[in-house]
Amino acid sequence: MRDWRTDPTFAMCRALVDGADPASFAGGAFDVRAVVAGIRSGARHGVLLDAVPWGNFPHGGDAREAVHLLRTRADSARTPTDVLGGLCANDSRAAAALAVPFLIPLAADAHRPHRAAALAALAVLSGPARARHHGVASRDELLLHRNDPRHHAPDGYDGYGVEVTGYPAGWSVAAARAAITAGAPVLLPLLGDSDPGIRVDAAYALATAADPDRTIRTAFATGLATERDAMVRAALLLAAAETTRAHVQPSAVSWFRERGQDRTEAPEARLAAAIGWLCLTDEPAPEDLHRTVDTFATDERAHAMEVLPWMYAAAGTGEPGLLRCVRRMLHPEEPEPCDDPWGSSP
Repeated sequence: MRDWRTDPTFAMCRALVDGADPASFAGGAFDVRAVVAGIRSGARHGVLLDAVPWGNFPHGGDAREAVHLLRTRADSARTPTDVLGGLCANDSRAAAALAVPFLIPLAADAHRPHRAAALAALAVLSGPARARHHGVASRDELLLHRNDPRHHAPDGYDGYGVEVTGYPAGWSVAAARAAITAGAPVLLPLLGDSDPGIRVDAAYALATAADPDRTIRTAFATGLATERDAMVRAALLLAAAETTRAHVQPSAVSWFRERGQDRTEAPEARLAAAIGWLCLTDEPAPEDLHRTVDTFATDERAHAMEVLPWMYAAAGTGEPGLLRCVRRMLHPEEPEPCDDPWGSSP
């Protein structure tokens, strides 16, 4: 695989940084939205891996390697999840988005030994559909899909700006979200999987899908009716809040309020419902919500809830995601934790 810096896509990124109109490249070989749309119909049959122009996107060869490892069960020093997570962490999301339509059928195949790894990787890859979300824990930003990538902003970047390579970040967001939306019928049955971890990862991925007919949100609510695992219940509530946030209705706000007040509910789920309510309204937090959070948001529970991808992503400067959300949402006057190791020295 060629060094992407010598590839024509780098010239495209450089041209965009220099002021070229993104529309001039739309729909072409370097538009990840168009490439992913072409992958989706054939990915299930496993015949398109080498037909994808991986080299047209920054670090595309690494994304191809991760998909190959999952499909062949080949041994490697790096796990596919680490590879793909690294791409997202390094803001090379276009290449990561290319892997999404391949991972969906792998994750849904109950006979595939690496199925859980494929779904874990897919959960990582729903990150591009959320754009910048690591360390985000405030009421106005958590669980928020900042813009609908289908609606172009005046500058052509859909409000997402550019990746570190200069690639339009909104294109990566749109490609990943469209792939997950198209794969939703395949992913929805995983909410009933026997493995709680798979149920959590499925909810996390599905929460990024477009849901105009509320099918996905209904599935989250239906899952709550029978789910017994406290952490999965929390995941379903956070996923429902994320799906709801695009089109908030008063009835939905009340529903989360009721879940947070339900004394028969698991503490993890009550905390998730409280966070969901705080993200869906700008009303002042009532006293009983403060009491609920103060009672249940212990250090021990905060660390346990790091298994929820939302909380893991919200963490920062050594602060667990749950506690960071509590501080940012209910105590915004408190300062950020100091990450300077010499800060307390004389």
